[in-house]
Order: sequence, then C-alpha cells, then structure tokens
Amino acid sequence: MAGILDAPRTRAVRAARSSRRGTGPHERQQRRTFWPFTAPALLAYAVLFLAPVGYAFWTSLHKWDGMGAMQWRGLRNYQLLFDDPTFRTSLVNTLKLMFIGGAVTFAISLALTLVLREMQGRLFARSVLFFPCLVNGMVFGIAAGFLFSPTGPVNQVLHFFGVTTPPKWLSTDNLLPMVLGTLIWTATGYYTSIIMAAVDQIPAYLYEAAELDGANALQRFRHVTLPCAWDVISVCAVLWTVSSVKIFELILLFGGSSSAYPPISSWNTALYVYTEAFPQATIPRLGIATAAAITSLVMVTVVTLVLRRLMRREPIEY
Repeated sequence: MAGILDAPRTRAVRAARSSRRGTGPHERQQRRTFWPFTAPALLAYAVLFLAPVGYAFWTSLHKWDGMGAMQWRGLRNYQLLFDDPTFRTSLVNTLKLMFIGGAVTFAISLALTLVLREMQGRLFARSVLFFPCLVNGMVFGIAAGFLFSPTGPVNQVLHFFGVTTPPKWLSTDNLLPMVLGTLIWTATGYYTSIIMAAVDQIPAYLYEAAELDGANALQRFRHVTLPCAWDVISVCAVLWTVSSVKIFELILLFGGSSSAYPPISSWNTALYVYTEAFPQATIPRLGIATAAAITSLVMVTVVTLVLRRLMRREPIEY
C-alpha cells in the first residue's frame, strides 16, 4: 500500500527533475529541431564571413601585390601600419565620424522623437525625414559641388546678407566637417524612423498615467519613452557603429576627382584600405590593406562590445 501511495510522488519528483534539466518533451523537440534549422545559416555565415575574414588575416601577415607570390612578414605589416601617419590620420577621422557623428545624430533623433510623439501628422513628417536615406550618395556630392561652390546659391545668399568673405566650404580644411554634416543629415531620418517605430508600440496608458501624475512632455520622454525604447536605441547605436566605419563614397565624392584621391586629411580607414589595394600609380600593397581592414574590424568589435555592456538594461515588459 505504501508503494502505491508513493508512486505519484515519485513521478512528480522525476517530472520536476526532468523539468529542471530541460529534458521535457517540448525541450527535447526544440533540441531535435535546433541543428536542422540553424545549420544552413551557420554554414552560410562561415562561408561568407568567417572564411573571408580568416583569409584576410592570413593575407595581412604577408607582403603581396595580388599577382606574385606571397612573402611572409608576420606582424610587421601591423607595425608598418601604425608607423604610417596617413593611417593614423585615417583612424582618428574614423573615430571622429563614429563618436561625434553618432552623438549629434542620436541627439537630433531623440529630440525629433520627443517632438513627433506629441504632434499631429507625424507619419508624414517621418516620411520626409526618411527621404534622404533613399537618395544615392552621388547626388549629395553633385549637390554639394553646386550649392557650396564659390559662386553657388549658398554664397549668393550670404552675399545678399552682407557677408563679403564667405567660408571656403569645399576647401581641404572644411572637407571632413562637410562630410560629417551630410552624414548626420542622411542618417538622422533613418534612426528617427526606427526609434519612432519602437515608440509607437508603447501603450498609451503609460503616457496617460504619467500625465495624471503631472509629468510634462520632457518628463514623459525621460521616464516612459526612453526606458521602453531603450533596447531599440541600443541596437541603433550598434548599427551606427558598424555603418560609420564603412563610409566611403561620401569622402570620395566630396574631395576626389577622376585623377586624384581626396586630401589625406579627410581619409578614413575605408578609404585608406581602398587606396592601398587599388593605388593609382604604385604597386598594390594588399598585405597592408588587409591589415588596415582587420584593424578596423577589431576596433568595431571592441566598440560594439563596450556599447552593449554600457547600454545593457533590464527589459521592460508591457
């Protein structure tokens, strides 16, 4: 009789242990279907990303012009890379685009989110803000050459208001700020649209409760919008970090020509890699180019990990 009474208790204990170990029917089914669904994506990731990165790192340890035999150099390519003042300038410019451009872009995007959340017709406003993202970068280069030329419309307007010596907008010293301004203008609408898509999912009763407590628009943004949309904002920060390193066509269009590269003072690491791999009058240095590319990849990885660590918050469920 005691054995019969203890049987349900034994089955309950076994079920609890099975649940703790994750060996229930549902968990076992998930484990059986994990690899069949995941393996194709992992294989594509390995072939299209890991293998090229591995080959690039192997190439960065050699002296190679892309046609002859590779000559082993080891880490000397990286030493030569950081001894090159052109690369150091490119690295500093990349960090400027990443941090200064990111800070200004997200400051404007969050300010626009505060305004759009409270205004009527915000869907139309979001469409207008998003429009620059749809325009090809060549258009901005051509438009800048027209608008900011010495006899262009911008200087004509300044002359009308009495400015006799307008700035040399497209000079070497102003080239990087012009690129940075164009980048901020084109990226602001993109990130504003993403953040607003997250804000639209926040329940209205949270804002109503904040209003009943006497919170103004800025307080509602700080205590409701930011915490609820924080996960999306952190993802946008990672997207910006990755995309800011890949800026190439804007610098080439603003400062380059058919016969010359842009001034070195405006280069970033992407343009440095391009000029080393495809020089105009010298032999390609693919070892140095891939070393610069690997350095950029490591830099982006480190910054992304730090950002994810600093922006980690407990998820808010609503």
